[in-house]
Amino acid sequence: MLSDKETTRLSKLLSLVLRHDPAHLGLTLDDQGWVPVDTLLTQAWTHQVPLTREALLHIVETNAKQRFRLSDDQQRIRASQGHSVAVDLGYVPVVPPAQLYHGTAARNLHVILAQGLLKMDRRHVHLSADGATARQVGSRHGSPVVLVADTARMHADGHPFYQADNGVWLTDAVPPQYLRPL
Repeated sequence: MLSDKETTRLSKLLSLVLRHDPAHLGLTLDDQGWVPVDTLLTQAWTHQVPLTREALLHIVETNAKQRFRLSDDQQRIRASQGHSVAVDLGYVPVVPPAQLYHGTAARNLHVILAQGLLKMDRRHVHLSADGATARQVGSRHGSPVVLVADTARMHADGHPFYQADNGVWLTDAVPPQYLRPL
C-alpha cells in the first residue's frame, strides 16, 4: 500500500497532468478530458513515475476531494473539475442551492468584493455547498475568509451553474453584487 506521502505526491502529479499540463507525461486528453488508464500508466513509467493500476485506484478511491473519476468500465480517467486546459466535461446546467460559498485568502477580499469572482486561468469559478469546506479551501492560501454567493438570485438573473462529479459547484463568474462575506 502507498504511504500517505506517496499518495499525496502521486495525487498532485495526477492533478497536474489531468487538469493543467497533460504534456508533462506526454499525454493528450480527449475533448471531454479523458485519457486511457493504460496510456497514463505507460507514460508515467516512461517518465520514471512508478504508478501502478492498484495505486491509481487507491488514489481515486481515497482522494478526499474526489478530484478524479474513472469511466464506468475503468478504462479511462479524468479530473472532475479544475481544468485550465480546454475540455468539455459535459456537465449540464442545473438549479443551484439558494446560496453557495467560496473560500479565499483574506488578502484577496478587497479585490474580490470590487471585481467579483473570476475564473482566472481555470475554466470555471468553484463554489462549495457549505461554509466549512470553503473555509478549508481558503486556508490553503493564507488566513481564510468565506464569501457567500446569492446563487438563487444569480440563477434567476440567467447565470448558469453546473455541479461536478465530486459535488463542486461551477459557474463562469460571480459578479460582486451577488457576494458578501460570511
